[in-house]
Amino acid sequence: MNGLVRFWPSGRSIKVKPGTTLLEAARRANVPIKTRCGGNAACFMCKVSVRPGSELLPISDNERRKLAGLEDSQMRLACQARASGVVDVDIPLDPLRAAVARQLARQAEEDGPLW
Repeated sequence: MNGLVRFWPSGRSIKVKPGTTLLEAARRANVPIKTRCGGNAACFMCKVSVRPGSELLPISDNERRKLAGLEDSQMRLACQARASGVVDVDIPLDPLRAAVARQLARQAEEDGPLW
């Protein structure tokens, strides 16, 4: 039985075999997820938010240690989290893009409507 991983906000999706990491699925679907460590759970850059109801294999002890304090959130490491069925993944904005988006929103709010 194959799984399906859907990435948001892009809406891209890809069929995967059970046990495929979210990072592997993202790479195959051409969805950029930053990582410095090559997927070895050493850099914490590949953290993503997994939507409730997503079907993942149980979290490993290694990933649990890395996510200390975030275990109850929907945060997972894309290099460690493995699909077991349908998974919906929210990719966070790159910090620089997020800062630019906040600044543009602030500016638009200050400027008011253009008409």
